[in-house]
Amino acid sequence: MLRITIINTPGEEKWILQGRLIGPWAAELKSNWKRAHSEGNGQSCVVDMSEVTFIDANGERVLTKMMNEGAHFIVSGLYATHVIENLEARCRGRGGK
Repeated sequence: MLRITIINTPGEEKWILQGRLIGPWAAELKSNWKRAHSEGNGQSCVVDMSEVTFIDANGERVLTKMMNEGAHFIVSGLYATHVIENLEARCRGRGGK
């Protein structure tokens, strides 16, 4: 299960993710991201992944999309840090960042 909390302030949109970013929950995150960013509100976006416990390939694809669209990530723990660092390196390698 994945819990998605979105907090909007005048200058920032903060997404808090908690749980497992896999399969159907990755699709739900993608859908929420697409809906929130189709409006083009111009706010900076921070994604707090401090409480994410697992990320599968579907989750990695969604995070890569978010990263390429300007999201900044807060991570803690070795696992999430490792995943985000690898995704950032891949995005830089493709010129995505």
